[in-house]
Amino acid sequence: MAKLHFIYSVMNAGKTTHLLQVRYNYIENGGHVLLFTSLIDDRFGVGKVKSRIGLEADAIPLRKDEDIAAYVAAEHARKKVTVILIDEVQFMTAEQVRQLAWIVDELKIPVMAYGLKNNVYGTLFSDAIVTMMALAEDFQEIKQLCHCGRKATMILKYDRNGEAVRSGEVVEIGGEGRYVSVCRPHWTKGDIGPAARQLLAHSIAAE
Repeated sequence: MAKLHFIYSVMNAGKTTHLLQVRYNYIENGGHVLLFTSLIDDRFGVGKVKSRIGLEADAIPLRKDEDIAAYVAAEHARKKVTVILIDEVQFMTAEQVRQLAWIVDELKIPVMAYGLKNNVYGTLFSDAIVTMMALAEDFQEIKQLCHCGRKATMILKYDRNGEAVRSGEVVEIGGEGRYVSVCRPHWTKGDIGPAARQLLAHSIAAE
């Protein structure tokens, strides 16, 4: 039975690696896979999905006004689609997430959407994630560790002094070097940990 799956985590937990492995497995078994990503996430080029360990694949870039349901329905009529994979679902709109639910219910195609659940300010990342939390039938957390060894559940944004940033834009494409995944107590304290402080010091020294 087709389901809407939400696979989530904090940053640097391996979501994209997991997604690309799932894609590979479907294709190896003869599946027709549609992989979508956000048009605004152009860190590796438009329509590119790439993991930090080097795996990559071409994807269909989505505008915020894109009708995913219409796109998938047309492709499904041409050639039966086995699965829909979504990278960075937090950058989609709430309406697009509702379209994903329609694809599952009406076209009977499973959808696996990967993304961040929380933003750096301790709330759900976007309206898309609020809607995903309401509509998804299956939830899977990809776990990451805080520098203290506890499970990381929060994302901490910091400035060049290593101080926590508590205001400003939620989305900063390409700013991965200013984020660290931590447990809630260290998020509350604004403690980025020794490894992040060391990387920051090296970065400043290289300027």
